[in-house]
Amino acid sequence: MSDSPSPTSAADTERQLREALAALADDVHPAPSAYRAARGDWLRRERRRRMVLAALITVLFTVVTLVGLWVLNQVPSRPGVIFDDAPRTGQHQPANHSGTP
Repeated sequence: MSDSPSPTSAADTERQLREALAALADDVHPAPSAYRAARGDWLRRERRRRMVLAALITVLFTVVTLVGLWVLNQVPSRPGVIFDDAPRTGQHQPANHSGTP
């Protein structure tokens, strides 16, 4: 005797399962307003998610703007060494190579 089920018993089992599930499905009746209630819940969650996202973006934009303004305010008002074109006293003046003084 073998442990594997015979093809006919597997087909019978599948048929019995189909019949049982079909009978169970025939007994299930959704409430008339179930779709409307589920859709309303979904729309509420979607609206809330969008509002939270908009609030987070607004807060992030405000914080980044304030940090940027604070950093720009920390820059010294006098020009830096790199962009200073005025000659300083005691510095070597470049030689005039055109031949005229």
